[in-house]
Amino acid sequence: MTTERLFEPVETLSEGEERFEKWRKRTGLVIGPLIFLIILFLPFSDLKPEAHRLAAVMALVIVFWLCESLPMTMTAILGAALAVILQVADAKSVFAPFADPLIFLFIGSFMLARAIFVHNLDKRVAFTVLSWDVIGARPSRILFAFGAVTAFISAWISNTATTAMMFAIGLSIISFLFAQEKETGIKINRGYATALMLITTFAASVGGLATPIGTPPNVIGIGFIRNLVGADISFFKWMLIGTPVVIVLFIFMWFYLNKLSPAGVKEIEGSAEMLDREREKLGPWTRGQRSVVIAFAVTVLIWIVPGIIALAAGEQSPIYRSLNTRIPEAVGAVVGALLLFLLPGSEKGTRAITWEDAVKIDWGVIFLYGGGFALGVLSFQTGLAEAVGRGLTDLLPFSSGFGLLVASVLVAIIVSETTSNTASANMVVPVVIAIAQTNGQDPFIPALGATFAASLGFMLPVSTPCNAIVYGSGYVPLMKMVKYGILLDIAGAVVIITFVWTLGGFLR
Repeated sequence: MTTERLFEPVETLSEGEERFEKWRKRTGLVIGPLIFLIILFLPFSDLKPEAHRLAAVMALVIVFWLCESLPMTMTAILGAALAVILQVADAKSVFAPFADPLIFLFIGSFMLARAIFVHNLDKRVAFTVLSWDVIGARPSRILFAFGAVTAFISAWISNTATTAMMFAIGLSIISFLFAQEKETGIKINRGYATALMLITTFAASVGGLATPIGTPPNVIGIGFIRNLVGADISFFKWMLIGTPVVIVLFIFMWFYLNKLSPAGVKEIEGSAEMLDREREKLGPWTRGQRSVVIAFAVTVLIWIVPGIIALAAGEQSPIYRSLNTRIPEAVGAVVGALLLFLLPGSEKGTRAITWEDAVKIDWGVIFLYGGGFALGVLSFQTGLAEAVGRGLTDLLPFSSGFGLLVASVLVAIIVSETTSNTASANMVVPVVIAIAQTNGQDPFIPALGATFAASLGFMLPVSTPCNAIVYGSGYVPLMKMVKYGILLDIAGAVVIITFVWTLGGFLR
């Protein structure tokens, strides 16, 4: 199925926008070092020398993250290296987070996701669901099923990878729709193409909230909460809040996209047959696909069974405590990845994954997590976080735990609009914890809210790589992305605040 567009793009990246992006990156290269030097040489008598030097490093890193002057991964590594050079802490302490157990959760889950991609399991799931008889030729049902599949896949593999895969499928559907329009003469609302593209990126970002591994901000926030608050959130417990949040947000998202950008027709002739043909092209299940399903199922069982036991028998149960100690989530991910090298592949004598494919994971996110986590931990060890917390406590208008939760969620969303979700989690969650502790409040609930909210930010193409991918299709006018994105931001804030405030206590 060709994905060539059959009508002119609604809007493409303008020359002015391209110039702005170049200016933003170049400006950061000037402003970042300048702020670094100013903070480094100004006297801060209320800060310890190590905290003072770390403040300069953090300022440089934040400017580079916001302006994207360097690749974000290299900015995080630069921050860790400068912390050693300026003697904020010794190298062993600074680089310890790069060997945190959550790093291995990333590596194992990324390898599983890579195997899913290599064996086309993601496409098999997508086209199988879309070709169900209940979906038929109804565009509203196609939109629902397309978004639901995107959200489900994104709960287990990278949001960006999910968007890239579903983006290609979405273009195939759009191409078919307008080919049918030419053949039948039945007009289809151009806004439906916009809705199909937007639900691709929105559902991928929302779906990532369902599980701890769905998106990097989840793992980052869990890491800060575990190390700085002393609360360990299991895979199963996270899903107790993450899954209902995703369901509510997805239904809201589908409803308003379907209402504001309908196809204009009740049925699209031939669409069911087209989806059947695409599914048939994938052929029968291969041995490699079955092997990946087995490895993935074993991993998920390791992740969720301890939580189910804790729910049934209590967290003091000897079985739960033994499983939680011996097989934490990181070990479960590694076990699943190892199974890929043992189970058979699609061809005789091969395995479900090769080392060459296994290492093609997103190492940048892994190092970004390590660097950002190192700076967050150092900010607490040096007392910088406490000082920032004291300063912000005097400025922000809240005096209750609920007020801090609301402020944390809103700040995380705003920051996510201007920089990556991963950077937002690295910047906001530690500050939220520091503010709560300085204010004499329990930091768990506001930190959890900030972690969830860091994955929002839907208004601009630069907010997430997912938004950038669909914006590049030319089918998404900028103002429609802003209009529909802000609706989802507002709904996301309300839903996250509601669920975290009412159910967050059960995660401790």
